Amino acid sequence: MNVEIAGVTRRFGRTQAVAGVDLEAGPGVLGLLGPNGAGKTSLLRMLATVIPPSSGRLRLLGRDPRGYGPRREIRRRLGYLPQHLGYYPGFTVAEFVEYFALLKEMPPGQVPGAVAAAIERTGLGGQARAKLRTLSGGMLRRAGIAQAVVNDPNLLLLDEPTAGLDPEQRVAFRALLRDLGQRATVIVSTHLVEDVGAACGQVALMDAGRIVFHGTPAELTARADGTDAAGDAPLERGYSAVLAAARNGAGARS
Repeated sequence: MNVEIAGVTRRFGRTQAVAGVDLEAGPGVLGLLGPNGAGKTSLLRMLATVIPPSSGRLRLLGRDPRGYGPRREIRRRLGYLPQHLGYYPGFTVAEFVEYFALLKEMPPGQVPGAVAAAIERTGLGGQARAKLRTLSGGMLRRAGIAQAVVNDPNLLLLDEPTAGLDPEQRVAFRALLRDLGQRATVIVSTHLVEDVGAACGQVALMDAGRIVFHGTPAELTARADGTDAAGDAPLERGYSAVLAAARNGAGARS
């Protein structure tokens, strides 16, 4: 397994954002689904080695990120798109992606080709020399995805990656996700059920800092019990049913 999480918690003062998560993920695309405030971003930040757990154990790409050497090696093989990605407005798209390639300690001879490939994969080939300050929100998000995949990561973490993308761009992004999942472990945090159904082989549903369901999208769909409004998609009904059961203490964990 490329990701092993055992009993992980994370507190911010008196607030417990992650409350004892156990989860494993191997190659493929895992959708981390849940409402806003469920703890998804905090969990992803721990997996990205941005913040440490308050308690529990992480093992990423076969390494313990608590040690400096293992953490550095994880970061070389990691791609991460945070929910809010900072950037220098005066950078071009190519300079921005190159900057992250160098941060990931890619061999200098590989950087130009990797940057060009990442920009093309995210549909920004025509904007490679454009300044970031001139880009639309959707283009900025695609530039963020390009920096995340430039090193062809073994572990790719994406926090709300389709925010700001139009419907056509979201379809293209889902195809990219499926392709990346052939070779890497991809974890996509989202509150959009349709993204999970279209691109993910596995789904973990998070609520109030806990994993309340882990299985396939088909298994989540099977949880639909007809309690939601007619016309809702079956996957959406399954999502709502699991959340309702978890909040009522019915033990919706799979």
